Amino acid sequence: MTTTPPFLTVERRGRVAILTMNRPEALNAIGTLDDCDTIVDTFFALGNDRQVSAIVLTGAGRAFSSGGNIKGMQTRQGIGVLDQPDSTRANYRRGVQRAVRAMLDCEIPMIAAINGHAIGLGLDLACLCDIRVAADSAKMAASFIKVGIVPGDGGAWTLQRIVGYSLAAELFLTGRKFDAAYAQSIGLVGTVVPADDLLPTAIGIAEEIAANPPRALRLTKKLLREAQHGRAHDVLELSAAFQAIAHETRDHAEAVAAILDKRAPRFTGE
Repeated sequence: MTTTPPFLTVERRGRVAILTMNRPEALNAIGTLDDCDTIVDTFFALGNDRQVSAIVLTGAGRAFSSGGNIKGMQTRQGIGVLDQPDSTRANYRRGVQRAVRAMLDCEIPMIAAINGHAIGLGLDLACLCDIRVAADSAKMAASFIKVGIVPGDGGAWTLQRIVGYSLAAELFLTGRKFDAAYAQSIGLVGTVVPADDLLPTAIGIAEEIAANPPRALRLTKKLLREAQHGRAHDVLELSAAFQAIAHETRDHAEAVAAILDKRAPRFTGE
């Protein structure tokens, strides 16, 4: 009897966790509730691990993720459509939306290393990350409309916060496929590099992030996310509260001392 490996594999490099979607034979499509549960459990565990300061998310093989399982839609099995609308709605909430919520709730800075096709749900997983780096050969699409469905994973909320309403509408309503250069031109991707340089580049950014005080990193990410939809006065209040917390950390005292002593800081996460 063979067992299916988990959808996500985790590799640790110091304070960086490298997560790899590991269904290369299926272009890393998310096909089952178990796949969704693995995403939820992995991000929950990493979020509770104070030794992790940055996450890199990528895909095994030639795809980042091709999104949902099309065959499962036809057979009414998996993470999408079931026997009737109420069941389907519950299935989305139980599976893919739970995975999306877990990523939204993660306080650790996340970098998507888009190594290949990022289609539909796959693109939306990349959009849930804070920073996106793409191989120059990567192809992307917000192509739910091509399957006759809507973005049921929350992508309508995420994508327009990155590229703006008009461009997000164009991508969702046409469903067209586009390349990494176009993604960079609209601000969807920050950096485009040759495929062989992708993972080293993403890990390098992650390590640069992880070299900073761990608590301040998580507070800064939380503040950035809240500022996406908060009123200016509310964000100012939250900024003051988070700053009060940050000032009391040992890492803040260490950073100040290191600057004054003209030496490299030694952060402990305290």
